[in-house]
Amino acid sequence: MKNLLVMKFGGTSVGSAERMKAAAALIEKAAAQRPVVVVVSAMSKITDLLLDTTRHAEAGDHDGVERNLALLEARHLEAAKELGQDSAGVSALIAEFRRIASGIEMLSHRPPRTIDEAVAIGERLSALLVSRYLISLGVKAEAVNAAEAIVTDSVFNNASPLMPETRARAQARLLPLLELGITPIVTGFNGATADGRPTTLGRGGSDFSASILAASLDAAELWIWTDVDGIMTADPRLVPDASILAEITYGEAAELAWAGAKVLHPRTLAPLVERGIPVWSKNSFAPEKPGTRIVPSLASGNPGARAVTSMANVALISLEPAGAAGGGVHIMARALDAIDRANCEVLAASSSSYRQSFCFLVRLEELEQATEAIEAALALELAHGYVRAVEVDRQVGLLAVVGEGMRGFSGIAGRIFTAISRENVNIIAIAQGSSELTISIVVRRDGLEKAVRAVHAECQLH
Repeated sequence: MKNLLVMKFGGTSVGSAERMKAAAALIEKAAAQRPVVVVVSAMSKITDLLLDTTRHAEAGDHDGVERNLALLEARHLEAAKELGQDSAGVSALIAEFRRIASGIEMLSHRPPRTIDEAVAIGERLSALLVSRYLISLGVKAEAVNAAEAIVTDSVFNNASPLMPETRARAQARLLPLLELGITPIVTGFNGATADGRPTTLGRGGSDFSASILAASLDAAELWIWTDVDGIMTADPRLVPDASILAEITYGEAAELAWAGAKVLHPRTLAPLVERGIPVWSKNSFAPEKPGTRIVPSLASGNPGARAVTSMANVALISLEPAGAAGGGVHIMARALDAIDRANCEVLAASSSSYRQSFCFLVRLEELEQATEAIEAALALELAHGYVRAVEVDRQVGLLAVVGEGMRGFSGIAGRIFTAISRENVNIIAIAQGSSELTISIVVRRDGLEKAVRAVHAECQLH
């Protein structure tokens, strides 16, 4: 379908009846000019509430379950009332979630598949409310569960799309609606296996859902509506003179997302690369602002760094063979394999040469499962002293400097390290991929913010 636009609205952009009305106005305006597919997140904080409810259910805390269900119902019924809707649709979905929670409480167990089915209720509620409000405005719209359009593997809680199957299913489900002038309001974050088992794409996966659908439907553009003006040269809470980037490449945006920038989900851009679909990051609270355009490549080169980002909730896992002849490469390979099998992400890795020690940086919330996986994989070596005890440092932070223009730009690394050292911040580990797109630096947590400001000033990113 020609000139198709996919619009994605994040949790804050549909976080209340007022924000849903604002989103509907943007959808109505766009749909009057071109075919539109909309992807919506759950209302802000609802996914956390749903997950917390399943934990109460697993623990047998019936009062906690009922308390959360009351909050869930009250918030959505209030939004429905303000949008001029009856309670029937909302109550039916709340009842469905109650049934799932009751099953978990009865079994004292919450399988990953059941969690995926449960948390998708948040997006289904948003899609219902937004679609009904659009219909009340005279816009043809229909709520669509992404389980009917996105086919994934069976890695519950963090599934990946099967793109050929998704392309066929998404076109079969959504194109007929578009041809009838109906705007699909699709749930973000979730999908289903080929045999229909519910899955989710990981936290923040609504962005990913939108890009999957944009690629599958050969969209002309993807607009991601958030609560910030675009992608910035740094976090403005840390760097007051940070500025908006008018344009940025896929690679730069993906690296920034991977290293902690919260504008995009890290996997968002992958489905779009092959088809070169441009992405706009825009502010639904200030839609008149241009935002940031994300494209395959920039028309003109910009030597040096483009942005700096940071991540505080990380931990450094260090391993060292007991002797220089301890097979460090083999140990490192097994440790990485263990982390991968635990479904954890390595944010940065660094190693020495002679002592063959090495370290991995992981997210703090994945630390326990990562260390348990490594210790299980290397249990024999640890027991016999061939490998020293696994060391964990939680008092660290990650700083990442990103820019296509750093490729072959001599002196940039030296300037970055000098700027950090001038602030008396100790550098613990350094990693740079062969693409020269990102320099990742692990520093002490208490010096992270100073280091970010120093690098931003040194690279003149303001």
